[in-house]
Amino acid sequence: MKYMLLVCGDDTNDASGMAPVEPWVEELGDRGVRQHGHRLALPADAVTVRVRGGEVLRTDGPFAETKEYVAGFDILECDSLEEAVQAAAKHPVAAIGAMEVRPFWEDEDAEGEIRRLDTELTEAARTGDVERMVACYAQDAAVVENGREHRGVAALRKVRAETGPVSREVLEFRVHVDESIAFGHALVRTGDQLLRVTTGYRNAGPRWLIVHEHVTEVTS
Repeated sequence: MKYMLLVCGDDTNDASGMAPVEPWVEELGDRGVRQHGHRLALPADAVTVRVRGGEVLRTDGPFAETKEYVAGFDILECDSLEEAVQAAAKHPVAAIGAMEVRPFWEDEDAEGEIRRLDTELTEAARTGDVERMVACYAQDAAVVENGREHRGVAALRKVRAETGPVSREVLEFRVHVDESIAFGHALVRTGDQLLRVTTGYRNAGPRWLIVHEHVTEVTS
């Protein structure tokens, strides 16, 4: 299960004797616990945005005047909340600030959505529905097929319109999801061709879309 670790600094505490963070990052990274993370700029560089009565109100600085602030974040992959708490307790900032451990929302099935997107692509190819096919791609998607690159939906639409309906059978399909990006590796048969397809996906708000696709023919 994934947990967000919010690293909260405190201006009132002396950080001069704090241990370096790099050993913690390396240890948890080597164990596959820490997935991502980054330090954030100071609260003085923040911009707070509100909308009231249809008007955008922008305020320089943090949401609230407080001596504690979020200095960075880490995303952890742990078997339990207790394991995540133990990892947070070893973070050097825990000795002078605070660590907020919060589980990710669990009603999402990213891999299932990507597999459904691939099924949509198969059905669209079978019927020759060009608009249905290109709807599976981001506007700036890059598709490389046997050395030829087609960049953007307009270029892809033209190529798919020239191709027409084609059978598409997915023989193998592996997906690896990592937050807002994912990668797929597939073996696909189209007509009399056997293709190796490597795909990059991006979570574009309400749905996943293809942002990069690399297709090569498998030759015996």
